[in-house]
Amino acid sequence: MSEHRRKPPQPQGGGRAAARRGTPGAPSGRRAAPRGDTGSPSASYGGPGPGSGAPDDGGRPYGGRAEARRAAQRSGSVGAGGGRRRAPDGGGRAGGGGGRRGGGSGGSSGPGRGRGRGAEPPRKKRFIDYPRAGKSGGRRWVPSWRLVTGVFLGFFGGLMAVAGISYALVEVPEVDKAAKAQNNVYYWADGKQMVATGGERNRQIIDYDDIPKEMRFAVMSAENKTFEKDKGVDPMGITRALVNMAKGGQTQGGSTITQQYVKNARLGDQSQTFTRKFKELFISIKVGRTVSKEDIMAGYLNTAYYGRGAYGIQAAARAYFNKEASELDPSECALLATVLKGATYYDPAGYPEIDPAANKQDNSARAKKRWQWILDEEVKDGHLTSEQRAKYTKFPKLQNPRSNMDLAGQTGYLVDLAKAYVIRNTNITAEQLQRGGYEIHTTFERKKVEELEKAVNKVRKEKIKPKVRPEKDTHVQFGGASVDPKDGAIKAIYGGEDATKHFTNNADQTGAQVGSTYKPFVLAAAFKYGVRDPDGPEEQSESERTIVNPKSLYSGKNELKIQKYNGQVWTDRDGKQWNQKNDGNQSYNRPSFQIDLREAMRESVNSAYVQLGMDVGLEKVKQAAMEAGLKDDSSMAGATYPSFSLGTSSPSAIRMAGAYSTFAASGKQNEPYSVKEVEHEGDTVYRHEKQTKQAFSPEVADNVTDVLRTVVEKGTGTSAKLVGRQVAGKTGTTDGNKSAWFVGYTPQLSTAVSMYRLDDDESNKKRKFLEMFGTGGEEKIHGASFPAQIWHDYMEKALRGKPVVNFPVPGPIGKVVGETPPPPPTPTKTEEPEETNSPTPTETEASKPPTESPDPGESCDPFDWDCKHNGGQENGGADGGVDGGTGGESPPPTEDPIGGGGPNGGNGNGNGGGGIFGGPSD
Repeated sequence: MSEHRRKPPQPQGGGRAAARRGTPGAPSGRRAAPRGDTGSPSASYGGPGPGSGAPDDGGRPYGGRAEARRAAQRSGSVGAGGGRRRAPDGGGRAGGGGGRRGGGSGGSSGPGRGRGRGAEPPRKKRFIDYPRAGKSGGRRWVPSWRLVTGVFLGFFGGLMAVAGISYALVEVPEVDKAAKAQNNVYYWADGKQMVATGGERNRQIIDYDDIPKEMRFAVMSAENKTFEKDKGVDPMGITRALVNMAKGGQTQGGSTITQQYVKNARLGDQSQTFTRKFKELFISIKVGRTVSKEDIMAGYLNTAYYGRGAYGIQAAARAYFNKEASELDPSECALLATVLKGATYYDPAGYPEIDPAANKQDNSARAKKRWQWILDEEVKDGHLTSEQRAKYTKFPKLQNPRSNMDLAGQTGYLVDLAKAYVIRNTNITAEQLQRGGYEIHTTFERKKVEELEKAVNKVRKEKIKPKVRPEKDTHVQFGGASVDPKDGAIKAIYGGEDATKHFTNNADQTGAQVGSTYKPFVLAAAFKYGVRDPDGPEEQSESERTIVNPKSLYSGKNELKIQKYNGQVWTDRDGKQWNQKNDGNQSYNRPSFQIDLREAMRESVNSAYVQLGMDVGLEKVKQAAMEAGLKDDSSMAGATYPSFSLGTSSPSAIRMAGAYSTFAASGKQNEPYSVKEVEHEGDTVYRHEKQTKQAFSPEVADNVTDVLRTVVEKGTGTSAKLVGRQVAGKTGTTDGNKSAWFVGYTPQLSTAVSMYRLDDDESNKKRKFLEMFGTGGEEKIHGASFPAQIWHDYMEKALRGKPVVNFPVPGPIGKVVGETPPPPPTPTKTEEPEETNSPTPTETEASKPPTESPDPGESCDPFDWDCKHNGGQENGGADGGVDGGTGGESPPPTEDPIGGGGPNGGNGNGNGGGGIFGGPSD
């Protein structure tokens, strides 16, 4: 090894270890002594010579590094010794030099390597020690208890300061300014005033002494048990509300009577925002400290909204019981405390025009349950004795919800409809609307409303006679609605006899099934989506389906065994098959029973359209109905049974008129609406914007219209014909004759008229539809009877002076499905016709081999030519006989025979007239 790479010999006792140990003679220790010329007390730490790492006896005068460091800090040194420095002679490193954290003179040079570390300077303290100094790893980020306590005290201290300042600055608003209610003014479509209603005319402030104590007790037991002791707020209730709003959940109202009083009477802003809740909190605290409990209770009960347009306990007592507030008993007080929770859902009269869930039955059930609970709570709270509670087991009797004569006739229904539209389609709440001050411009045309009411009253006066036929003509109801196809504006409705006497709006949802007026949606689905390939899967693409043509053939046989699209017999979950009956148990086009879709619609043949619905798919039928404008809500029946295609759903007259208007507008769908514009204090707060959807192609919609025109021109709806105008429409009658409809349209106006019997006696727990056999002196009520007559009389007047507009000519669509080749012709012997009282089989029939007749209880398969049928039931109705019977001689067949006997018809069901094989069915 070369000399210059050889490690020099280490002096005895020297080196780094010696320096660290402080051995005498070592060049330097790790912690060198301070400079000797500083005069500091720590000079002795360096030993006898500069750079010495220990005293002469080799001990550590300070007991270790920590003590040395503290001593150095006390002496003002900034880190002596311990620096690395090459000795001048190149042999080793000097022990002195600057330490890691500061200067200091080095020790004496020597052959060894001296290594030392200077003392650390004092750290500057931070106001907030975070992340924590002196800690390593994750411990640096764990706050100390001092920090946590400080933050906690700082937060709540600041909060208390803000609360104190807010409390001092908040002003309690005047009651009269905030609680003043105004009228809402409703206008006709032409801008003329219809009615002004709501607000101050139904409010009367009464003194605390005139409010029965039973009402005060009922409200306290229901809403604020600690009212007489609290300071105006409930901290736990406020916490729940704040947490709920922070989570984005439903906002909550005031939890004490004081807070609700402040909200109703002192704050004009009724929004459920954090700012308003914050303001309400401090006003409530101040009101609770400065206003007496008597004034708060009286103020709350005098300003709260009870429904039925009633503000305050006095107006509510008159609206619900037609008596003074001072005369209310504990049961009636409990009912008024019940509706304070929300009249929309707790007034037993119901508000289905606002929300279908707020119907009469559900509201009555909710109100009765809460009414009972409040009375029971009063017993628990000591406000009622058990003996007193036992007196009130029967729900209090309420008066009609409409007593304002300004709302008589159709006006009340119009106002209800417009009010419901505003609440559902704008940011205006029911509570804000009830407070008044709005100008509501509707789409209703006064002339049309009056003409529709006159048309109904004419039929009612001439035909409906409850005194003559009490079992048949009682509880008869009519409903109607008229919609403009170009934009969906509701032009007129008929809601009932009088809004102050019959308060269910018959133009809105009633539960009456629409029957065969649903068939056009089946046809529209067949035109748009097509029928499925019988050899394909249940779910098929558009390319696998076949769009049908109005000439497509289906079976018109009565008691038709309904099949799935693939030919399998349909059965329900219990294994029962569906044999579809036609109206009057009538079959069509014997012996093949084939009937095209146009003729089947014209004669309202159930079997053909039920099977068509199965081939298209009931979900597709439902989809087409919704695309036309019906809603998938409680009015829509489940698409699980074949009868779905026959109208087991119960949409409103408004919805049906709107859906048919989609066909009238060549497939353009517009949502029906009743309000054009809403103004408040001179500002427009809502304006309707037209939103048109292309629900069907013009080919689909115009072909549906073309088929429905034949219903009016030659079929079941001939009584709806208008002179000089094209009309399309459909009759409808439901199973059991419990409702009847006519829905029809011209290019300018679509109108639906319904008729039904509904036992809506308030004592009944459930509304029940009654049969209409014999009603109005008719054997059976059809859509072609009174509903079509009303439709005709109204439309004649509504369209008077309007230009005549024709429907578009439909384009070609689809292809004919269901054709079967005719049987080979069989020559027959020509004979002179003879008059005979009974049919005589021809030679061809006589020469046929005998076939087995089916069991009377078993229906024939579709297109079974050899199946035998009873002539009277199958071809002519009850009195028709085989091939005519008593119907007389049939006229020669035409291309489109309507009326008279028809080719095989006779006189139909014995009442004479038409149909291709008998009387008109529906």
